[in-house]
Amino acid sequence: MSVWAVLVAAGRGERLGEDRPKAFVRLGDLPLLAEPLRRLDESDWIDAIVVVAPPEWEEPAILLAEELGASKVSSCVTGGETRTASVRAGLAEVPEDAAVVLVHDAARPVLPDQVVQRVIGALGEGYGGAVPALPLTDTVKRVRDGVVTETLARDELVAVQTPQGFVAPVLRAALHGDGPDCASLVEANGGRVRVVEGDERLLKVTTRADLERVARWL
Repeated sequence: MSVWAVLVAAGRGERLGEDRPKAFVRLGDLPLLAEPLRRLDESDWIDAIVVVAPPEWEEPAILLAEELGASKVSSCVTGGETRTASVRAGLAEVPEDAAVVLVHDAARPVLPDQVVQRVIGALGEGYGGAVPALPLTDTVKRVRDGVVTETLARDELVAVQTPQGFVAPVLRAALHGDGPDCASLVEANGGRVRVVEGDERLLKVTTRADLERVARWL
């Protein structure tokens, strides 16, 4: 079974206050992109990787892959205006005979290999997609115009992470329109998506505080 990873690294990262895209902000001695790229390349579950880079940052991404010795990187493509457009660009580089595609956000650099294993394992159970998630610990309320309209049942809610894994034809068929993540598009297209155990270390880097927290884990 051929498993391809699309590593989405095209985000701007404006809230970090840097003069470069988020994936190229320093995390330790290397750009943030280096950590998830290295982990995907070293995973026994992954056969090949497509990197989706910000416009004009394709060459630095390729040079970084070479510096890391990331031999599984097949290509590096330019991202789009939206996350979905970036995933489409990456998926276009995945061969038609690929069985499974994992989509991972470079903004979640600390990727435990056990999560990759759980996501791929769920696809073997007959689901079209699988996503890692964590249960919510805070009470969640729906608000309109600053007024609470509903308190949601917390035991039915989870916070979804990446990598999100899909049977390749299922993902290809769903990637039209736009959505908050790939799983939402697969769901809208009638696909069944399984939730597996996520990991607290899969923190999405959005702010400087997030970056500092991730750096302490490495």
